[in-house]
Amino acid sequence: MIVRIRFGTGRPIQRKLGKNRHIALAFGALLIPASLMAYMLGFWRLASDMGLARDPGNTGFFSHWQACIGLAVFLSGAATILNRYGGRGVFQIPPEINPGFLPLRSVATRNRAKTG
Repeated sequence: MIVRIRFGTGRPIQRKLGKNRHIALAFGALLIPASLMAYMLGFWRLASDMGLARDPGNTGFFSHWQACIGLAVFLSGAATILNRYGGRGVFQIPPEINPGFLPLRSVATRNRAKTG
């Protein structure tokens, strides 16, 4: 016996900018609480090292306050970039983190370079 399964046609492929904005907004929204938790652990560990709070009890790489705060800065920056992309629909890299020697250019800059 041969069983044939027929699937319906899906959505057509979208050829426009900003087609994954809803996914970027979802991940940006999830990264904000994660960055706040990392900030909390980092400052708690820093206060513990200064003798102002009890030891949080964690061990390993993230028992150092520098690692936790560094991770928190990275997560909050990623959340900001994803939320900007989700809101505008165009992925733009902030000029503060875009060195001139890397080919990281925004879409608007690329479009201007092609037409101009």
